[in-house]
Amino acid sequence: MLEAAVDALVIIADPSRILFVVLGTVLGLIIGVIPGIGGLVGMSLLLPFTFAMDPYTALAFLVGVQSVVATGDTPPAILFGVPGTAGSAATVLDGHQMAKKGQAGRALGASYAANVIGGLFGAVVLAISIPILRPFMMSVGTPEMLAICLLGLALVVTLSRGAMLKGLLAAALGLLLSTVGDEPQTGELRWTFGSFYLWDGLSLVAVALGLFAVPELIDLGANKKPISRDNNKPDPWQQLEGVRDVFRNWWLVIRCSAIGTLLGSIPGVGANIIDWVAYGYAANSIKDSHKTFGKGDVRGVIASEASNNAKEGGALVPTLAFGVPGSASMAILLGAFLIHGIAPGPEMLDSKLDVTFTLIWTVALANILGAGLCIMSSGVFAKLALVRASIIVPLILSIMVVGAYQSSKAYGDLVVLVAFGVLGWVMKRLDWPRPPLILAFVLGGLVENYLFISQLRYGVEWMLMPVPFVLLCIMAFMLFRQPIMAGWRRVRGTTAPVRHGETADTARPDRGMAFFCDIALLAAVAGLLFYALVSSSGWDLPARLFPNVIAYAGLAAVAIMAAGWFIRGNSGVKSTGHEPLRAVLKQGAWLLAAIVGVRLVGMLPAIILFSAAYMLIEGREKPKTALLILIPYAAALYLLFHSTLHIPWPQSLLGDLVPGLRSLSGRLL
Repeated sequence: MLEAAVDALVIIADPSRILFVVLGTVLGLIIGVIPGIGGLVGMSLLLPFTFAMDPYTALAFLVGVQSVVATGDTPPAILFGVPGTAGSAATVLDGHQMAKKGQAGRALGASYAANVIGGLFGAVVLAISIPILRPFMMSVGTPEMLAICLLGLALVVTLSRGAMLKGLLAAALGLLLSTVGDEPQTGELRWTFGSFYLWDGLSLVAVALGLFAVPELIDLGANKKPISRDNNKPDPWQQLEGVRDVFRNWWLVIRCSAIGTLLGSIPGVGANIIDWVAYGYAANSIKDSHKTFGKGDVRGVIASEASNNAKEGGALVPTLAFGVPGSASMAILLGAFLIHGIAPGPEMLDSKLDVTFTLIWTVALANILGAGLCIMSSGVFAKLALVRASIIVPLILSIMVVGAYQSSKAYGDLVVLVAFGVLGWVMKRLDWPRPPLILAFVLGGLVENYLFISQLRYGVEWMLMPVPFVLLCIMAFMLFRQPIMAGWRRVRGTTAPVRHGETADTARPDRGMAFFCDIALLAAVAGLLFYALVSSSGWDLPARLFPNVIAYAGLAAVAIMAAGWFIRGNSGVKSTGHEPLRAVLKQGAWLLAAIVGVRLVGMLPAIILFSAAYMLIEGREKPKTALLILIPYAAALYLLFHSTLHIPWPQSLLGDLVPGLRSLSGRLL
């Protein structure tokens, strides 16, 4: 253990890797400070740029990004009351109130100090848990690993609050999508439809970006409103006072860090609830907190922020030990493991122990660096939150297109990006949970492999083995108890109440349309599951076993959901509070134009033209402003992707028609 820790420290201390950890930390802070992006989107965006790195550098870079996103989302939450990610929502309650009182610097200092202590606490817990988990993992076989993976999926589904059956269907859809491509046991081509692109399956990066990044950016562009109009600049001396507040409340920091680490280690418990749990705990454990919490109490900021960063170390525990992502962002990290040929599980606690400690050192280093950079750069981060949507949307969409293409360097990645962007937006609009889909998509290959080996070696008896039997019983209890009891209570009660500010007449048409769309989406999922069942009937047993199990389970969930809707008369979805459909369709048309432009004139020319057109036409920016932004932006893209990384760009129709232009442009076309 000690030898592996020292070896890992030597590995991570390499100057080139330190540079990438610093770069990842800076990018993570920037991702956190821009509302609507978040760690999941950031990890998805940066994953393709790690393909050429060695495993140690790639994982250190990604972990550096993820470790400090929760630190970077603090400035907009405190200064403007706009959380950079869902994980800083609880920080807004007291942090923004402190800013209104002229104590923004104190709130920021307290949050940064709590973040770094929480992050270090999570790293220490991760290191301590290794000797405990190591002998346990040595005795775990494929049936146990299969049961653990299924339990992780069940946890994600059951935490889809108010939409558990939708979460189950989303997970079934993700598992089914993971089976697309060449089946390794029989060589059966599953749902490739004659396309060579689909032989290797769908791109994780394109799927993740489509599900999460595209809907957020479309809604941000449709809104057209600035994120904040305020400019509440923090005071550096007040930040030091906030740091002292953290040390005065050190016992609260430790307790809330422990809560964050514990909840973070449970797969599916996302950042959107961990900070609230810690905040609620602090509010209930501190005397007379009802008089000060929510009104500018620094202890409220400390509680939520300490748990927020501590969860990252906890989330790495199931990811490394069992191959079950502790969060949606860890699912992307798990994808990076698999891409670089590292299988999570027993090897991470034995032959790959140096990789594990590399991640531990990275978490600790990134948190220290992140806190220091934030204290020095709070004013700069605050200004980023003021960037207009007309500028930030085209720039991020452009990088997203390049990132999606990097996965397999095929135009099909961009088609997948658009397709899953539409799916992700529809799911968001209709309150269908998206994290179960991406987690299931990542875990699908592992689950199918464990299922095949367990079934081949033990038959159905693997389910009766002690550990799998207990875990499957727990999973069944979680899946069936909550929806049956909740559904029975709803049936006995009344229909969903009209929300505040609505009359029955104004609310009913919106909900009627939402109900119709919900039914349409459910019917589409049911049709897909039925098609999967029918089309796989002629395959060999190893190829059809997993898809058939998914299809039957998914159709059962469809039947239960449809029966519940028939009894209640509505799906419970709330359609109000979204951007107008016309504005959303306009943003979707812009994205589609960018993708088509890539095919017509090449990727780099298309995204520069797209960004310019979006700023000038959609955003109505001044030509001078657009030029000042796009010239350095285009130069940076060219130097990074073309000159440094030597990316092979997709061939355009213009380059095919005029080959001389392709040679003249350095094969940009």
